[in-house]
Amino acid sequence: MRGSAQKTFRFDNTQEMSTEKVCLECGEPLKGRADKKFCDDQCRSNYNNKMNSDVTAEMRNINNILRKNRRILESVVHEDGKGKISKMKLHDKGFNFKYFTQMHTTKSGGIYKLCYDYGYLPIENDFIMVIKWGMFANTN
Repeated sequence: MRGSAQKTFRFDNTQEMSTEKVCLECGEPLKGRADKKFCDDQCRSNYNNKMNSDVTAEMRNINNILRKNRRILESVVHEDGKGKISKMKLHDKGFNFKYFTQMHTTKSGGIYKLCYDYGYLPIENDFIMVIKWGMFANTN
């Protein structure tokens, strides 16, 4: 429920006695500003955490996958900023090909998928070329 919560007290089914605003989280009566929605910061924080918990959990899971992908790509790259690995070995290390942070198309038409600052490009015979992106930002 979004917006302000109100309790209405009635003498019977037809007459309203008074209307009192209550905290959206705990239901306690509110005192102070007319547009106040929560009795204190703790209730506001608890309410917003509940409202965003499903989105927050999903984002946390995706970020964990992206960080794991980045660590795996980093482990493949050598000092020169490049590395090569079979797609199967990358998969066996736990790499999830569905998740990446952006794509870059080269002048020659190759499509790098990036996971933060590491990019990978499928090449011949089911191998993957991995690069440290900052070292090769102008890749053709």
